[in-house]
Amino acid sequence: MDNTPTTTAPIVLLADKVAFITGAGRGIGAAAARLFAREGARVVLAARTEDQLKAMTEEVRASGGTADYVVCDLADADSVRAAVQHAVDLHGRLDVAFNNGAAFTPPTPLDLVPEADFDHLYTVNLKGPWLAMTAEVAAIRATSGTGAIVNNSSVGSLMGNPRLPAYGAMKRALNSLTESAAVTYGPEGIRVNAIAPGNTATEMMDTWVSHSPDLPDLLVASTPLGRGADPSEIAEAAAWLLSDRASFVTGTVLRVDGGARA
Repeated sequence: MDNTPTTTAPIVLLADKVAFITGAGRGIGAAAARLFAREGARVVLAARTEDQLKAMTEEVRASGGTADYVVCDLADADSVRAAVQHAVDLHGRLDVAFNNGAAFTPPTPLDLVPEADFDHLYTVNLKGPWLAMTAEVAAIRATSGTGAIVNNSSVGSLMGNPRLPAYGAMKRALNSLTESAAVTYGPEGIRVNAIAPGNTATEMMDTWVSHSPDLPDLLVASTPLGRGADPSEIAEAAAWLLSDRASFVTGTVLRVDGGARA
């Protein structure tokens, strides 16, 4: 009898997937770049800041992953379309996409939100993902045929948001776009979901805290798990939704908030 231990290849969520990630230079997007590559994806990283993209690409490659980058401004329609096409040009197809990139403006009551801030949040946080989704659907349809998209929303979209009313409004509208896309493209085998992160240690959160020093204590007090999330924990949820393990999940907005909205 042969008692030699058998070995099995590690099971990876995104084996050989071509993955496009916006906002990939830092925070949740950077965590997604690292994770998706470890899970077998060939990642194409997109953001506005080339130095950050280059550093992340080099980091992923140094860890044995496959990564490339493209500079992309979500406020520029041509830039968004070109970035998605760049992923297809590099790898011949697109399988999955994580629309993570977003802008932030200082917390302000509804009646004091500057019109320029409102317009900027609309352009980057709502129109930008819409542009990305339309390009990604076209790319998936023309190459892989089936695939998955995840949009990064926020728990701030799920209820009244007096500190960030315009930000919350754009993210709530993004939830609606996500659901509409899921219904529209589900028959083609293209799944579309969103995640709604809670308190997460990102540069955007640091900026918010600089304007609202009481925020960390308030957020932790309202979170049953009693802490904030690491960006990698948010990326894990996106990776699962993009993977074939979530093959019967579409049109959902998944809270990743430590129970804060339970």
